[in-house]
Amino acid sequence: DPVLTIAVAILLFMGTLLVYAATRNWYAANGLDPQYYLKRHVINIVIGIMLAWGTTVIDYRLLRAYTPVLWGLGVLGLAFVLIPGLGSEVNGAQAWIPLPGGFQIQPAELAKISIIVGLSMLLSERSHNSDEPTNKDILRALAVAALPILLILMQPDMGTVFIISASVVAILGISGAPVKWVAGLLILAVAGGIVATKSGVISEYQVKRLQSFVDPNADSQGAGYQLRQARITVGSGGFLGTGLFNGPQTNGRFVPEQQTDFIFTVAGEELGFLGSGFIILLYIIILMRAFGIARRSSDPYGQMVCTGVIAWFAFQTFENIGMTLGLMPMTGVPLPFMSYGGSSMFATLIGFGLLQN
Repeated sequence: DPVLTIAVAILLFMGTLLVYAATRNWYAANGLDPQYYLKRHVINIVIGIMLAWGTTVIDYRLLRAYTPVLWGLGVLGLAFVLIPGLGSEVNGAQAWIPLPGGFQIQPAELAKISIIVGLSMLLSERSHNSDEPTNKDILRALAVAALPILLILMQPDMGTVFIISASVVAILGISGAPVKWVAGLLILAVAGGIVATKSGVISEYQVKRLQSFVDPNADSQGAGYQLRQARITVGSGGFLGTGLFNGPQTNGRFVPEQQTDFIFTVAGEELGFLGSGFIILLYIIILMRAFGIARRSSDPYGQMVCTGVIAWFAFQTFENIGMTLGLMPMTGVPLPFMSYGGSSMFATLIGFGLLQN
């Protein structure tokens, strides 16, 4: 799909410029290599493109044969990071596996793929003639999603759990499952979030993020500070922006983790409303093309895989941009195709490859 490819390519290019803009001045001012993040981001994109190409050229129907292997590897990766001394902790979540050369990989990002293809396989291969999956089919599919989600909750990484849950509900909806199942899962998700918050399963820093969303003055030195600075940075760009590499807030590093979760603030300040709006338009184009691919898919398995990827991209994009504007609580999820981060880049480009397939 050339339109889908061009939209993704433009986002990758713009994301590269914004990552460089977010890091170059601070690194140069501290006597470090100003192109440090730029080089690593380009390497991540090149590897991600190779993964996307590989995903595209293999017939997606063959993925059904290898789905148990993909699911098993995903679960092993999620369990591996929880082993003391093997997984590393970043920003309060033990969700990373350190690699040589200073690189890290986050299995939870790649688990999104295995859960989407796993649910799609189970709900599309039925042993009966009904257009709707049976309760047994649904329970089996939910069990496949439940184990990885529980392992991700133990890290804890609530942002990724929300994204995976959105994909699970979307796949169930397109599979023809009764509405009671979809509604029940939504109610269970809300109830589970409340129980997790009250019982202390959610870590303290995540609770502070929720508090700062409700009350921007809460945790003024932590999440509340980050949220206020993010909104100031986005708003200071005006209609046309301050110009690429010329954002005072960005160059002053007032927004922590700006090259990763808060990359959209760089666009807001330096590209302004016009540039930020163009980025959102590109995401809308990607989702529209993805819906078109889902409609044209010749089998239920292809439709469900497409729908899972659509829900993933849509929810993660809305969550990331929403949290920079104060419309959503901060959950630490990257912006697809734009944020710095190898695991996220690999996963989203594999998702892009699945759509092309």
